[in-house]
Amino acid sequence: MVASPNGMMDHSGKNGKRKGSWDSKMSSYNGGSSYGGRRNRGRPGPGSTMSCDSDIRFTRRNLSSGCKCGCALLAAFFVFLIISGVCVYLGSVYLTTDPLPEKIFRGMMRAQSTSITDPIEYKERINLIYRRSELSASFLITEILALDRQENDDTMVHFNLHFDETYYDVFTRDVRAIMMREIRLQEGSRYLANLTIDPNSLDIQESEDILSSPVTLSSINVATVTVSSTPPPPPRKCSKVQLKMCQNLPYNITSYPNVLGHMSLKDVEDDMIAFRELIDSECYRLAYDFVCQLLQPSCVTKKEEDELILPCRSYCREFWAGCGGRLPERFRKLLDCNRFPEYIGPSSCRSKKDCVESMKSNALSNRICDGIPDCEDLSDEMSCTYCAPGYIHCGLGRSCLPPSKRCDGFRDCPNGSDEKACLVIAPNVSYLIEHPTISPHQAQYYSEGYVVFNEEGSLGKLCVGSQNDSETSIKTVASSMCNSLSFKEVDFVKIKRDEEANMHYVEVEDPLAPEISFLKSSCVDKKVMYVGCSNFDCGKQSAREVTGIDGLGKNSEYGDWPWHAILSKEDSHVCDATLISPEWLITTASCFQGQPKAEWLARLGVVRVSSTSPWLQERRIVGMVKSPVEGSTIVLIKMEEPVRMSDFVRPICLPKMKANANVSYCNTLGWTRNRDQLQRVHLRMMTMKKCENISIATVNSLCTEALHQQDDCNEEEFAGSPIACLDPFESRWSLMGVSNWRIACTKAGLGRPRMYDKITSNIEWIKKMIGAID
Repeated sequence: MVASPNGMMDHSGKNGKRKGSWDSKMSSYNGGSSYGGRRNRGRPGPGSTMSCDSDIRFTRRNLSSGCKCGCALLAAFFVFLIISGVCVYLGSVYLTTDPLPEKIFRGMMRAQSTSITDPIEYKERINLIYRRSELSASFLITEILALDRQENDDTMVHFNLHFDETYYDVFTRDVRAIMMREIRLQEGSRYLANLTIDPNSLDIQESEDILSSPVTLSSINVATVTVSSTPPPPPRKCSKVQLKMCQNLPYNITSYPNVLGHMSLKDVEDDMIAFRELIDSECYRLAYDFVCQLLQPSCVTKKEEDELILPCRSYCREFWAGCGGRLPERFRKLLDCNRFPEYIGPSSCRSKKDCVESMKSNALSNRICDGIPDCEDLSDEMSCTYCAPGYIHCGLGRSCLPPSKRCDGFRDCPNGSDEKACLVIAPNVSYLIEHPTISPHQAQYYSEGYVVFNEEGSLGKLCVGSQNDSETSIKTVASSMCNSLSFKEVDFVKIKRDEEANMHYVEVEDPLAPEISFLKSSCVDKKVMYVGCSNFDCGKQSAREVTGIDGLGKNSEYGDWPWHAILSKEDSHVCDATLISPEWLITTASCFQGQPKAEWLARLGVVRVSSTSPWLQERRIVGMVKSPVEGSTIVLIKMEEPVRMSDFVRPICLPKMKANANVSYCNTLGWTRNRDQLQRVHLRMMTMKKCENISIATVNSLCTEALHQQDDCNEEEFAGSPIACLDPFESRWSLMGVSNWRIACTKAGLGRPRMYDKITSNIEWIKKMIGAID
């Protein structure tokens, strides 16, 4: 090889012909030279340079042994992939069996005196029952075959249930147990609301004939529907607790099937190893008590059919937080705490054992006997020196009274609660007797029912006597009744013949008088008033003796802000929200930014984060809708089921669209950092210039600052906290804004402004989403 005059090497052979590049290899060198076609393997000399044209060499060399080995391995890998693909294809064609056919179960049940005649509604309800059950992975769809209307207004519902057994077998007993469990929990059922299903009428059997085509209502004759002649199950009966592990329960009778689907003591004993391991793990302090209440739930004797008393929903959530991850998979699906009843009285469910001892162990002894309930059963206040055995608590403050002083015409409670709700709407008197309250406050406002009076602890009904025969007087009484319970309208008034025995009665003395008075009556004809109310009023603090701002303290008491809600993610308090309708809350989108998928829970009816109360309601969040208004961060979140309206849980009003809201008295809510107590902060509106210095403002922003700076550092405001402003003319509170971000407390005198999102610019969208709200 010869160097050319221009410094380039001559890449020609002996005959001056260039060697072909097809058998050449390009190599680049960092420096050095080449002698006789050999490579200098020494280090580059100090005068060497980075790669240039003179460093490129073409040589005729064979592949090294390392390269040959790599190529062989690569070829072998491709051959392996080809063979594997062929094997998978042949296996799928010749070795796999045909997919299992659907398993169909034919069912029937009787809905008593129902007005529901749409088969689609029955289909959707049954679909929800099984899609949220332990058989959800196999369940396909419900098929309504026929609705057979009876002469007594009962409806026989004939249906098919379709399951796919690809993953596991589905048995008749399991399918039937799921439906029966929901029927027996009808009062607290999310899926059978407004339906009364006769448990004895339920019959579910496996269908032997797989239908080749869908059956429609028009193609089936109700008279020819074939159902099994298997007799319905006998009514539930209480029996003695026989499980040895659970002999120390405070009750000694139970019933089957239990909440986990065990049909007998043998079924329970077959699963005892898993539950013993759960208790031994010490995942929850009260695991033994809760597990025994699952396996051997309390049973009470009733006239027609005995009834289970399950653990309360809040008790279930505490157990789940500690032990839910340790439960076997099949029990984990069955233990849905939202299916457990909420506490509305001593007989509604079994509350957590030893609540007072639990408070002491958590260093909360200072809360015992402080006048603010922290336990569902009020045991932290009713075990105090000021509350004698057998008394009922006034609900607020340190005061109790004997039941005989309830509605006796004299004020015995400091807030006058003992003389409130002396006339209410209820399903019947027997229901109130079976579900006694531990305070004068109602756990729920019923929108429909009999007019029931309470006088010195004695219950009875309002008789329609001779002085109440006129339609005008009856409507006047009904209107006063609905208004006293915070309903704006009367839907209907019916006169019914009373079927309850041994009943006390009163009648209106003068229905047209400014104040309605009642007289005892024998009510010979047994005609009583049945009323339906609607359009629940908003923005009212019905638990307080005085409405408006009078008597409002820094620390919040129950009933001060009944629309306030806590938003928790996996038992951690993340944000706050505000109730604007029975099913909808309003908060800010920043609560959900950067949050992974998790279960969100709304808690209403509490003023302390770490406590429960007799009026606590918990709802799972199932949906979120963001405001379409440009620049707004407001979101609406939907709860899985509506909340119960009461003195302690009720919605706030939306501001009126066109009227300028009166903002002379506004508050926001925050939490103390040391005692997690809900507190209020008095705000005043500011010009937007002050807020623009600390944040980016939009046309949807409200700028405020705390009126009393010296108190500001006692509280910390969470994202989603409301601005509630009082309308002095109507004495009701309206929601004016929602905070975007968490606001920590400031030092006294700093005067830091706070910025919120306006509600007024979102009202049309809110009403469209949830319906008209006055």
